[in-house]
Amino acid sequence: MKRTRICNLLEIKYPILQGGMLWIANAELGAAVSNAGALGIISPLAGMESQGDSSENLRLQITKTRELTEKPFGVNIPLDLQQSGILIDIILKEEVRIIVTSAGNPTHYTELLHQNGVRVIHVVSSVHQAQIAESSNVNAIIVEGVEAAGHLGFDELPLFSLIPQVADAVSIPVIAAGGIVDARGVVAALSLGAEGVQLGTRFVAVEENIANIRYKQAILEAQDTDTVVTCRRLLPTRSLKTEFAQKLIELEESGASASDIREFLGYSRARGGQLEGDLVNGEAYCGASAGLIKEILPVASVVQRLVEGYKEVLQNLV
Repeated sequence: MKRTRICNLLEIKYPILQGGMLWIANAELGAAVSNAGALGIISPLAGMESQGDSSENLRLQITKTRELTEKPFGVNIPLDLQQSGILIDIILKEEVRIIVTSAGNPTHYTELLHQNGVRVIHVVSSVHQAQIAESSNVNAIIVEGVEAAGHLGFDELPLFSLIPQVADAVSIPVIAAGGIVDARGVVAALSLGAEGVQLGTRFVAVEENIANIRYKQAILEAQDTDTVVTCRRLLPTRSLKTEFAQKLIELEESGASASDIREFLGYSRARGGQLEGDLVNGEAYCGASAGLIKEILPVASVVQRLVEGYKEVLQNLV
């Protein structure tokens, strides 16, 4: 597979990142991805009880990851987490070298992180956000399209329209995210100007992921129209069309206030759907290309198929 600036920046073999899924991207998953030559990313809430201590959990996940791999790995920190500053302090103390930030202003911590030798990747969903991130001196950006699972940008821009516009607007490396599950998506993203890809949903349906089997099975059974975007007034979110998602849509269409919707959402709905497999009351984040995922594989097989398929796709284009 083509080596890009992302490979050099992150010291990885392939320009592939695993999404930092907040409740399920734990040490075992991240280490498996890193050992396969890509970049594994762990999250501070991964595997934690709903009211657990995220600081202690993050320390535990970092320690476990280092026991399982000697390769580079990153930590995902959404900046809208109330404890984000504390979590970043832990990253500095533990001397983690790669961080992915999202859902906030990248200017807040980037300089401090750079002073401590940390490479910063920030998630954006528009050209304007990409330019702000570049002016904040982040090392690279993840450009996330509306096809992605979980929280999305308010403009809901399609990834393949967004990649070339962002690539033309900034000079730092661009990583594409949203609906990419196989080598065809990788080739397309790199052809449009990206220098790497991030896969989330594909790395849910793997043997090493702690996600509940009911959640994994629902992804395998999903077809092209089986995901939906909800919470457009609060924070657009893509998930499977479950009973919970349908109730949420009905609440929004009834004209419910933002406070009513927040009350209905409650806390850790995503944990319930993803870790506990409660697809009636929990959120089941899922990318729009889930219909392409047909089996649960080991992480190494997913990465191998991406690399080998990349060559095959290019050969077929000639």
